[in-house]
Amino acid sequence: MASSPARESSAAPLSAAPVAVPAQSAVEDAALPLRHNADIQGDILAGFRKDHVRLLLLRFANPTAARRWLARLRPRIATTQDVAVFNSRFSSARRRAAGADPADMAAIWRSIGFTWNGLVTLAGSPPITDIPHGSTQDAFVQGSARRAGLLGDTGRNAPENWLFGAPHHEPVDAVLTLAADRAEDLRAAVAWERQELNLHGVSLVFEQEGATLPGDARGHEHFGFKDGISQPAVQGFDEPDPENPEHKRGEPGTRMIPAGEFVVGLPMDHRLPAWLPDWMNNGSFQVIRRLAQDVSGWREQVTGHLAELKRRDAVPEDTEPGWLAARLVGRWPSGAPVLKHPDRDPLPNPALKPDNDLSYADDLEGRVTPLCAHLRKTSPRDGLKVAPGAPGTLPEKGVLDGRRIMRRGIPFGPPMDPEGVGGGPDTPRGLLFICYQSDLVAQFEFVQRNWVNDPDFPDRPQPAGRDMLIGRDSEVSFPAGGKESDRTVPLSFRQFVRTEGAVYTFVPSLSALDRLAQGTIPRGGAGPQDRVFRGPLTLRRFEVISSGRARLRLQPSGEFTVHDENERLLWRSGIHDGAETGEFRADGALVLHDRRGRVLWSTPTAGNPGAELVVRADGDVLIRAADGRRLWHTDTAH
Repeated sequence: MASSPARESSAAPLSAAPVAVPAQSAVEDAALPLRHNADIQGDILAGFRKDHVRLLLLRFANPTAARRWLARLRPRIATTQDVAVFNSRFSSARRRAAGADPADMAAIWRSIGFTWNGLVTLAGSPPITDIPHGSTQDAFVQGSARRAGLLGDTGRNAPENWLFGAPHHEPVDAVLTLAADRAEDLRAAVAWERQELNLHGVSLVFEQEGATLPGDARGHEHFGFKDGISQPAVQGFDEPDPENPEHKRGEPGTRMIPAGEFVVGLPMDHRLPAWLPDWMNNGSFQVIRRLAQDVSGWREQVTGHLAELKRRDAVPEDTEPGWLAARLVGRWPSGAPVLKHPDRDPLPNPALKPDNDLSYADDLEGRVTPLCAHLRKTSPRDGLKVAPGAPGTLPEKGVLDGRRIMRRGIPFGPPMDPEGVGGGPDTPRGLLFICYQSDLVAQFEFVQRNWVNDPDFPDRPQPAGRDMLIGRDSEVSFPAGGKESDRTVPLSFRQFVRTEGAVYTFVPSLSALDRLAQGTIPRGGAGPQDRVFRGPLTLRRFEVISSGRARLRLQPSGEFTVHDENERLLWRSGIHDGAETGEFRADGALVLHDRRGRVLWSTPTAGNPGAELVVRADGDVLIRAADGRRLWHTDTAH
């Protein structure tokens, strides 16, 4: 490669006329502004969607040289607009070619993320100093290896067995992602980046390849199932259905999620932000995990457990292994949901769109799609009860939508083929798991801890067991005897998927990359500042409002507390058994109430519409009237 253009791409015409981007009206542009965003890095909202990927895990030797390297890299980083425009052109050309990929359109994309250590090195000092205990900042600073025990990465999955990202490895400061349509283009781009790294004394700690599987397996993972189906849509980026604006146009069941769930600083509609400094706006937290897949173990256990179910008269004698495998996942290999197609895979045609229009409201006990199926453990949709034994289900809009992550995974290693060269069971293969979110704790870590690896989720009389696909060793309660039965059969599953490395990075905006390259991010990112709210405002357990010197929380014990910047307790409301949520009401009262809405504790400030809750930069927490009078405070200024 003789030169390194900012973002290499080629899009030769399919015929005499070049492929053009379909014209959009001003109304469409205004409605979907994120498609034209040139500050958010590509792959977060606009996925790279390439067949060949390489991750370069890097370490900086010298801050000044690292900043020079970043300044030279910066023009080659893809933006959301770059990727969205190319994807639109590519999709249009593909439609015109009856579903075939246009051979004369290709692009090479790059993105860059930094670990906590990498950001400190570039900034010259900690770029975040307000780090409340239990927050996404806390998880990011600790890094994935220190969080391993919380996430179930123990035993064979423990960091001491990892290939990268563990304390005994060379530290990772940055992860440079390269993605291309053609393998030869990727090799050339990687060669260029290696030269740049050597020129600036940036060392390569680990190199991870990824590629889509060949032939008919393209788009599938190594166990044989179509991957990436249940992706959320994003408000302001994806076009909503005019008839059902909570869903994406042309994809019933694909919910429109606020962009702030994936990009820091953009709107959210259900929870408090993480109180990150302004320089982190338009960035996203990235999780990278190398997950080894035991394909032969998967097949053996599916076959063995099916035989056990037949011995117990739990399934008909003519049931095939694919039936059980589909129930472990929640979908058939084509992506068709078991919920709608319980007997067989109805989609042999790979061109047909998989179905996301699912409701578990009529399968709350998991008789059709087991409660331990991967699909239900990672995205329970409307299949969660309001409370054990209570009627009704939790709505997806709000808290459940706020658990969604944007996945960008790709397989690594060759397909399992014992007869082929390099296709045996001992050949490394698996999934390179990559996801983006605005809050590591509330999204990725919550799903991993509270859903995937919690045998009691969802709450039912018989423990559901851990996620049968990606969870740790587990005994699950498998439904037997059909939809009308309440019988279950216990099955013990060994782990199929093992963690072999993990890294947390932050993927900054393009403007933040400029500031990092210039070394102009101030210590802490910003100083303490007042946080001001008007009711109604809901505060849930573990959530925090932080001003930098005061942290107001609703504790799991059922009380409000205020801690200072060093997590020293300054004030508490007192424990109130049964307190589920807190609320700052429109009438000016800060209250604790139980699941039924009964008030258990309240400030004496009701009857003041327009009042504000203020968590102050001086450490005090107060409620002030609309005319500015102080109505109540914790007296915790310091």
